[in-house]
Amino acid sequence: MNDFFKEVSNNNIGKVVRDVFISKYTTYKVGGLVRAIIYPKNIDMLVLLCKLIKKYNIKYKVLGNGSNLLFSDKTYEGVLIKLDEFNKIEFINNKVICGSGVPLMKVAREAIKKGLAGLEFATGIPGTIGGAIYMNAGAYKSDMGYITRSVKVLTDDLKIITLTNEEMNFHYRSSFLQEHKNYICLEATLKLEHGDKSILEQVVKDRKERRTKTQPLNYPSAGSVFRNPDNEHPAGKLIEDLGLKGLTKGGAEISTVHANFIINKNQASAKDIHDLILFVKDAVKEKYNIDLKVEQEFVNWE
Repeated sequence: MNDFFKEVSNNNIGKVVRDVFISKYTTYKVGGLVRAIIYPKNIDMLVLLCKLIKKYNIKYKVLGNGSNLLFSDKTYEGVLIKLDEFNKIEFINNKVICGSGVPLMKVAREAIKKGLAGLEFATGIPGTIGGAIYMNAGAYKSDMGYITRSVKVLTDDLKIITLTNEEMNFHYRSSFLQEHKNYICLEATLKLEHGDKSILEQVVKDRKERRTKTQPLNYPSAGSVFRNPDNEHPAGKLIEDLGLKGLTKGGAEISTVHANFIINKNQASAKDIHDLILFVKDAVKEKYNIDLKVEQEFVNWE
């Protein structure tokens, strides 16, 4: 791996942070050591980095804000790529072109300032544009699929192509990119609608107050743990009806505020959270014969 890092440095690809704990970069605040986090300066440097990763057969993953990931406690023997330098936000009439590293909430706030509607659902989602596209993040019966017109990606053979909304195959918390994990989101074009700024701001304010009352925002978490199987059986209600609110494993707890949140209440390990997730999944399956799908991605558990 030293030869790999030497080439990364010699080619001036971007900032490299060696041997850091992933717990500093995820919203659960858990996870083990990572050999390096690399911040490529631009698309050309990202392509070169990917070539070096292939050349040296380095394990890698693209990391956004770490808001939907559960890394294990063991060392990740590879590198994480962060696209923080892909931070373009450009408004053209009612469209916004944004880099994959831009925080989703920032784009939503900027859009509302300009009186553009369509991103109000995103003002409480702590991911990047790239992560939001990958997950088809959503809330309040809306998601990225409704507003995304096109996505520029780097393919696994290092070609830059643009995918249309239809080609992105957006569905509930899923997208084309989840089926093609080696593709990297570079940029997205979103189409919004002209609206009344004061009304949009009031919607955001009301929803923020609602979140404060109904979600455990004062503890580290990764948002909803499970996808809702359907409208009649929200995951949180199924878990609550089993009497599992407040159940703990180590420092992890099923929130007493919202049963579909698992919080890092007291210096939880990644294993504490992982075990609690699997316990809930098994309990719901046994009681209701419903196989809840975990919304978070488990990384480095193999």
